[in-house]
Amino acid sequence: MALNFHPPIHYAKSEYIETDTGNKVSRRATIAGPQNIILGGKTIIASGAIIRGDLRRTGPGHAVVISLGRYCLISDGCILRPPYKTYRGNFNYYPMKIGDHVHIGSNSVVEAATIGNHVQIGKNCIIGKFTIIKDCAKIADNTVIPPNTVVPALALFAGSPGQFVEDLPESTQELIDAQTKQYYSRFQPLEQQQ
Repeated sequence: MALNFHPPIHYAKSEYIETDTGNKVSRRATIAGPQNIILGGKTIIASGAIIRGDLRRTGPGHAVVISLGRYCLISDGCILRPPYKTYRGNFNYYPMKIGDHVHIGSNSVVEAATIGNHVQIGKNCIIGKFTIIKDCAKIADNTVIPPNTVVPALALFAGSPGQFVEDLPESTQELIDAQTKQYYSRFQPLEQQQ
C-alpha cells in the first residue's frame, strides 16, 4: 500500500507563538481576552483569525469562556464569537465549547454554543448563534447554518440555509482524527535563512 506523502506546510517561525502545550498562535491573529480562552493543546490559530474572549455577561467578573479542545485548526480569517441573547431585558453572552479535532475553514464566522469532536466546518460558513454541532458532523463550504440549529452526529449539512444532505460513514471519526494530527505534524516552522 502506497503512503500518501504530504509536504510540510511552512510558516515563518517569528510569526507564530508556540505554547508549552504545543499550541501555535499567529501573531497576526486577534485573541481578545486571552484569559477567557482555553486551548486544549496542539491547536493552530492562523493569521487573521479573531477569537473574542473579551465579551462579557452583565456584571463585573462574568467573563464568557471560549474553550477549544486538542488538535483544532482555526483557519485564516475565522471569527469565533460567543453566542448572545437578550433575556428579561438583559443582554448576555454565553460560553462556547469546541471539542477535539475540529477544523474550521477560512473566513468562517462561528457563534455556536457547542461543537463536538471530529467536526469539519468548511470555508466561508456562517454558524448561527446557539447552534449545536454533534460529533463527526461536516459542514460544507459556503453553508449558512441558522441560529439554534442542531446538526446531528455523522451528518453532512450544506446550502443556505444549511440542510441535511447525507449521513457520513462510521469511519468519519478515524478519518478526521488522522487528518487533524497529520495537518498539525506538517505545520512546520521555516528556519530563517542567514
